[in-house]
Amino acid sequence: MHTIIEPFRIKMTEPIHLISKEERINALANAHYNVFLLDADDCCIDLLTDSGTGAMSTQQWAALMLGDESYAGSRSWKKFEKAVRQITGMKHIFPTHQGRAAESLMAHILVKEGDIIPNNSHFDTTRANIEFRGGIALNLLSEKGMDLTANVPFKGDMDVDKLQQTIEEYSVERIPFCMITVTNNTGGGQPVSMANIRAVKHVLQKHGIPLIIDSCRFAENAYFVKQEEEGYAEKSLLEIAQEMFSYADAATMSAKKDGLANIGGFFVCQNDKWAEQFRNMLILREGFPTYGGLAGRDLEVLAVGFMEALDYDYQVYRHATISYMGRFLEQKGIPYVKPVGGHAVFLDAREFLPHIPPLHYPGIGLVNTLYIEGGIRSVELGSVMFGHFDANGDEQPSPLELVRLAFPRRVYTQSHFDYMLEVIEKVWQERDKIHGYRITYQPEFLRHFSCYFEEL
Repeated sequence: MHTIIEPFRIKMTEPIHLISKEERINALANAHYNVFLLDADDCCIDLLTDSGTGAMSTQQWAALMLGDESYAGSRSWKKFEKAVRQITGMKHIFPTHQGRAAESLMAHILVKEGDIIPNNSHFDTTRANIEFRGGIALNLLSEKGMDLTANVPFKGDMDVDKLQQTIEEYSVERIPFCMITVTNNTGGGQPVSMANIRAVKHVLQKHGIPLIIDSCRFAENAYFVKQEEEGYAEKSLLEIAQEMFSYADAATMSAKKDGLANIGGFFVCQNDKWAEQFRNMLILREGFPTYGGLAGRDLEVLAVGFMEALDYDYQVYRHATISYMGRFLEQKGIPYVKPVGGHAVFLDAREFLPHIPPLHYPGIGLVNTLYIEGGIRSVELGSVMFGHFDANGDEQPSPLELVRLAFPRRVYTQSHFDYMLEVIEKVWQERDKIHGYRITYQPEFLRHFSCYFEEL
């Protein structure tokens, strides 16, 4: 077995600077112990998100110079439209400036107060946009997805029986659509099988409920299907993606992930009425439907990036890097979500820091310690991001307490990953010293982005 190498050469470099531990302690205190509020220059390795943080290829940079900035009907729009239609097969295609813009407009036209929106697992902005409209975002993750230690494929699958029970309990009238997120970011970046998508579609079709795919990482999901699911080994990633979208009535996407770009997204659908409503809201909120808040050069970059994300050699390299980290964590006995996800490694903060109760936010304790120890910025996916308040106003923890290390695409090299592992191991060895936190300020929605903490 040959070493899997990066399928690219580096043509341009960007300097990074590791500030001292004392400077990191001060920077974190000034940021109210919320890594979202840190200056990026103070983060040596930035794994806060894989959204919009990747490096573009030479072909994308060349395409950028071809950008047609015409307000309506530009050449760049035509290229974008052609690429998205080739992949999704959708009749109506609308660019947006990023994924949450597509989610916001979708929720505005389709969700009303009291509606139930099932999903395998809603991510933060999806849930927030639904709840902002008065809807209820319901997670129906399969049982295997809740077992963080089970090393089995397709732990992002939806529980089809629970979906049927949900429809019977709440009625079709209260469920305007159902969603599936591929890959399932909230549950550890785990993929969804094609068989599960078909089974969900079968249930929904019987009741006349549309299916919307949150397709941010559609290419990574296609890679898992090719590797793990029977009958797909000989298919190209494009063919697999096309089948996946064929079961959907619509899709949203943050193209800052598997568009391999720094900005962009889309909403696509087959329904003429939805398209008309979305078009009207797009013009009001984002821009004319052939640019949707993006510059022509961004549309050019995305048209290239969608196809590059479906390159098999690129996906092999990306997943080899993440698997490399997983093997190290396994050898050291460091708790993480198994198997490793498609875009990140997820540490199990509950098992990592069992002495910290959920509402003292063990994920924040781990995130902040990784930063102090090595300048690594990661993100909590636990009770700060996904907790909720019950009818009595009492805070309820998330079922999972995770810390995500999300890897920007084509940015870091082998030595960077070895450094990360050294830092994680040191934090693991000194984990008993880590304390919990409490929130001293929080906004009403998406509190994790801007809340303040203090150490307990």
